[in-house]
Amino acid sequence: MKYVLDTNALSRIMKADDRVLQRLEEVGRAAVLVPQPVLAEISYGISRLPRSRRKQDLSTLYARVVQEFERPLWTDEVSARFGETKAWLEKHGKRLEDFDIAIAAHALALDAILVTANSRHMIRIPKLEIEDWQSS
Repeated sequence: MKYVLDTNALSRIMKADDRVLQRLEEVGRAAVLVPQPVLAEISYGISRLPRSRRKQDLSTLYARVVQEFERPLWTDEVSARFGETKAWLEKHGKRLEDFDIAIAAHALALDAILVTANSRHMIRIPKLEIEDWQSS
């Protein structure tokens, strides 16, 4: 089984959340993927911080952590899943942020489980399998 981390899941790994790290160890790092939209959101968050020791530490941690995970390509299949999902959500009045849809599209295209603490929003997406490692 493959797992796709969303932004809050990768953030919890960076914060060394015991529950998330334990589940990561159980599934094995080789089974975990981090799509580019997640990297973009984390990078944006760090870039917004004022110049400080904290920003420097987070940048260093981010660079180290992301090297531990495979990054799946944004393929034509991911684009198709993104388009289908966004259209379905809009048609049913259940809009989500584009980056959330893009991350979910990676999981759908890869037939993977999306790891998120944002299940309240992500359950809107049909056929998306979700796990919340923070609550397990």
